[in-house]
Amino acid sequence: MTEKLVYKIQGVSLLVLIFLLLTPFQYAHAQKQVASIPADFELAGMSIEMMQQKLQQGEYTSVQIVKLYMDRIRNIDQSGPALHAIIEFNPDALSIAARLDKERARHQVRGPLHGIPVIIKDNIDTDDAMHTTAGSLAMMKNKPEKDAHLVARLREAGAIILGKANLSEWANFRSYQSVSGWSSRGGQTINPYLFDQTPCGSSSGSAVAVAADLCMVSIGTETDGSIACPASMNAVVGIKPTVGLVSRSGIIPISRTQDSPGPMARSVRDAAVVLSIISGYDQYDAATHGRIGHKAENYLTYLDTASLKGKRIGVERSMLHQSDPIGVLMDEAIAVLQKQGAIIVEVDFTANYNAISDMNLTSSSMNLKLASTNILHNRTGL
Repeated sequence: MTEKLVYKIQGVSLLVLIFLLLTPFQYAHAQKQVASIPADFELAGMSIEMMQQKLQQGEYTSVQIVKLYMDRIRNIDQSGPALHAIIEFNPDALSIAARLDKERARHQVRGPLHGIPVIIKDNIDTDDAMHTTAGSLAMMKNKPEKDAHLVARLREAGAIILGKANLSEWANFRSYQSVSGWSSRGGQTINPYLFDQTPCGSSSGSAVAVAADLCMVSIGTETDGSIACPASMNAVVGIKPTVGLVSRSGIIPISRTQDSPGPMARSVRDAAVVLSIISGYDQYDAATHGRIGHKAENYLTYLDTASLKGKRIGVERSMLHQSDPIGVLMDEAIAVLQKQGAIIVEVDFTANYNAISDMNLTSSSMNLKLASTNILHNRTGL
């Protein structure tokens, strides 16, 4: 798995999430709670490529896959440990799967996502029987009349929209005291590795769904950490594409300059497959207009294990304690990066941040004094 961490995807503002680096004690401390989640699921850890092989060989049909994931969701998401990652099933998923099975039988396979179930974050429009609510009870009657651009591309590629993922309500844009992974519609999403630890957000359900084998791949959105953080906390891969690479039309917005939807998966390869499909020009999102005339990218061609050679990577350790087990995992991950040719640069963001904060405070204080002097000067006429 670790060699996948050194892949490069050009043209993408990519945080390859080193799950051994930041995942909170998941491997050292989660054994007792992981046992609560059945480990004998037959599709566990299945990649897109592996699943396509099995579909082609007739070992599975898409209808069977959808049924298996639905049962898995009922057993551990809606009951049992009750992860609350999925906010709504697509009632048409089985009929869509049956139609795609018929296409496959006629040798009409659309591509690598043909017949593959995908979970979509609940702030992304789908023109079907499902709602788009951003997790809010206030939006329970909202049924879009058009697919979001990325959803339309997924459908064209043969993906099955299996359901909607829970999230931090309104993608965490509702309060300074909001709780990651909680929404009034979906309840609290649970980290499948440590039930009493945060799943992070706001794409909590999208990350947990992949981590707990409720789907192979999902779609999240990010304004500021909403793909990166839950991907890290749930030991999956998340990509926040450069703004404009993937259209935001049909997505409940927060920031015109920062919002970006992206894939979440168990491997960089699977994430790259999805990114290749959902990226591209959309007339309804001006940020994508720079891609007019560009041919569709296949990001699998950029998966290169030699891409880290000579790259300088900053490492921040000031917030780790000497006895912190995460530090051990961090050292192991750094050793993998160095083995691939990366140059590690030790940095101290905390000291620099404090210094900048002190400078800002000093500057603010001086500006306040100058303003007070000007007011006094104007009042006295001096």
